Amino acid sequence: MNRNIVKQALLAITLLLFFQDVCCCAQSTKGDINADNYVNTTDVTVLYNVIFGTDVSTTKTICDINGDGGEPNTTDVTELYNIIFGTSGSDPTRFVGGDISLLPTYEEHNANYNDADGNHISDMLSFFADAGWNTMRVRLFVDPSKATEKEKMQGVRQDIEYVKALGKRIKDKGFKLILDIHYSDSWADPAKQFTPDAWASLTDAQLYIKIYDYTKDVLAQMKDAGATPDFIQTGNEISYGMLWGPVGSSSLKKCYYNSTANWERFVTLLKQATKACREECPNAKIILHTERVESMANVNDSHPVSNHEAFYQNMATYNVDYDIVGLSYYPYYHGDTDNLESAIRVIENKFPTKKIMIVETGYFHKYYPNDAKYDWRTLWPDTDAGQQLYATTIVGILNNHSSVTGLFWWFPEANEYMLNWNTQRVTDGWYNASLWDNETGKVLPAINELKGFK
Repeated sequence: MNRNIVKQALLAITLLLFFQDVCCCAQSTKGDINADNYVNTTDVTVLYNVIFGTDVSTTKTICDINGDGGEPNTTDVTELYNIIFGTSGSDPTRFVGGDISLLPTYEEHNANYNDADGNHISDMLSFFADAGWNTMRVRLFVDPSKATEKEKMQGVRQDIEYVKALGKRIKDKGFKLILDIHYSDSWADPAKQFTPDAWASLTDAQLYIKIYDYTKDVLAQMKDAGATPDFIQTGNEISYGMLWGPVGSSSLKKCYYNSTANWERFVTLLKQATKACREECPNAKIILHTERVESMANVNDSHPVSNHEAFYQNMATYNVDYDIVGLSYYPYYHGDTDNLESAIRVIENKFPTKKIMIVETGYFHKYYPNDAKYDWRTLWPDTDAGQQLYATTIVGILNNHSSVTGLFWWFPEANEYMLNWNTQRVTDGWYNASLWDNETGKVLPAINELKGFK
């Protein structure tokens, strides 16, 4: 415990409140530790005494300002400071950031991150904060050591120890944290939701218990590590279900929007995961993540309801507990922005109590992908400026929807600049929709557009 940090925070609050008395009567009483109807320096003093054991009369539970279920510490002082001055990160209106799951690996390999002028960036998280980001997303695999070498060289390595360490760094810097749980040893997406190797022999009944126990254990470990997630994805791109069966299994147990097959099994798994989340991290918001934005354009007389709408209707029919609709949107795979807006409007109209987050998006600044279904280069060229224009466009669209509360760039940290291909490379192929240029190591201008959403 660093007493200097607490003392400095206390001194800063005291000096500022010399000029400003803050009453909490018009807002939440969270932070009113001494129950005098005010949130001010007296509460900070009590919190300081509780942290260092000079006050044993005050219940520690009410001093857990950030709601992480742990002992009161310096993070609670920071949170109390933010409450007093209206800068609290507890419930910001909007969340903006990226999935930085490979950042520690790039750092291990001595990646060269530079700012726009070519100056070395020594602290990436501080750089992201200066760019206006307030939330980071990190994926978790059950046992990534079981992934193939090809998958590992695509970025699969995030086991619980890796994620705890990165998660703590993120939280210590003041960011919110999205924990993206892939219930698999490798990539989980609409094309593959394979059961982890260690779970392959389990019956459905046993899997219901396993997903609950696993989720609860993961979250307990995250909390103990000082990396309590603020948002939890119970699965990644689960449009067609999860835990289909092991790799090569003939019984994949997919879920389709126009079929009732396997839905009871799927929602039981989801409910068990949710139950663990609510018990272990009651303050965290739960995200259900799908990617069927494109299907909004495929509705016709024979299929009047899109996959996207049908999925969330099934969630309502089966009474699945969650808070946020999470969407992936890549224009080169999912079509134009009208598709995205249609998907958002469906949620707004049909499920008005749910918030929406674009948990994955991105656009190429060079080397447009060969597997792209749509070519938007006349609208957004595959250049630095084109990528920046895409970021500006998506922010402008989402700002028209108060239901949308999150925007996150996928894999912004990809940067193989000057890494020896034989000994230092992080992946087996450059990802050119990141926010750093693999050929110069410089940050790209699109990063500065995203804060316009927040």
